[in-house]
Amino acid sequence: MANLLTARRGRLRWDWTDWAAHLYLVLGTLVMFGPVLWLGLSSVKSESGLQAYPPTILPYEQARIDVPERGTLKLFHVTQGEHAGQDLAEVRRLGLQSQLVDPANPGTLIRLPIEARTPVMRLHAAWENFTDLFSQFSFARIVWNSVFITVVATVLTLLVNSMAAFALSKYKFSGRDQVFLLMLATLMIPPTIVLVPNYLIASQLGLTNSPWGVIWPAVATPTGVFLLRQYMLTLPDELLEAARMDHASEWRIYWRIILPLSSPALAVLAIFSVMWRWNEFLWPMVVLSRSESFTLPLALNSFQGELTTQWHFLLAMTVLTLLPVTAIFVVLQRHIAQGIASAGVK
Repeated sequence: MANLLTARRGRLRWDWTDWAAHLYLVLGTLVMFGPVLWLGLSSVKSESGLQAYPPTILPYEQARIDVPERGTLKLFHVTQGEHAGQDLAEVRRLGLQSQLVDPANPGTLIRLPIEARTPVMRLHAAWENFTDLFSQFSFARIVWNSVFITVVATVLTLLVNSMAAFALSKYKFSGRDQVFLLMLATLMIPPTIVLVPNYLIASQLGLTNSPWGVIWPAVATPTGVFLLRQYMLTLPDELLEAARMDHASEWRIYWRIILPLSSPALAVLAIFSVMWRWNEFLWPMVVLSRSESFTLPLALNSFQGELTTQWHFLLAMTVLTLLPVTAIFVVLQRHIAQGIASAGVK
């Protein structure tokens, strides 16, 4: 990283292309990670901090102070009048007048116009946005639904797609290429076209309001079969012939030879499957109607009401939704370039 940041075209001085390259990198970084940084900082802002104008990048909120016999009051800094420079607590606001008290002498009311005081702001990370999710909502249940659907669907997707790719790449039978082309042709069918037939089938099988109703309809994906088939075509057939000469069964060849050698392509498909299942919204919204069966995207949508939206909870849940996908990407990222290059180029 240090060599990348300090590399330059000129030996002794910076060339204009060096400045252009570094400017491009800085702008690209801001464009890519700026919204993510804004989301992360906004998720620890209080509800009042999110509504503040003008908006701030850091999580500021108005300071409060405990005043004897008056409770917890907002703190203001006086800018005009005989009390200029003091920090006073506001008891109430009446129109354009503000009634304040000195925390050291709470018995005397001080009346000032509202333009004569400014709020005292302080840095405050509202971590309760995250903790309150578990106490005020069935958030643990929602997370479990998403984790269960994502993990089980990903495992089944890898298993079913790898079996189909193994058959289409290593077995020779009549109509193999036609079957593969017919499968790829389904990519041109929008998911909304088959939404109603899929729902009718799921309803007849009793899979509505069940995680299995979300899992089964898209276990076999044309994209996954294509990705794995293209990678398996690069594996030498001599390995399979040698295994058959040693009396290995077809299942043993698939499980002990094909799957381990296809790990880069499987890692890429696993990342895609996790992203598909974790962020899927349309089909779960159709097949799941009970709140106890909701996944995270459906729960996020439920926070947006017609009259009010709980933005602090919405942003906190959005951050928690992004973390698992990011973790999966970090763990499997070394396989991505190899898997995509091998599946798409060769």
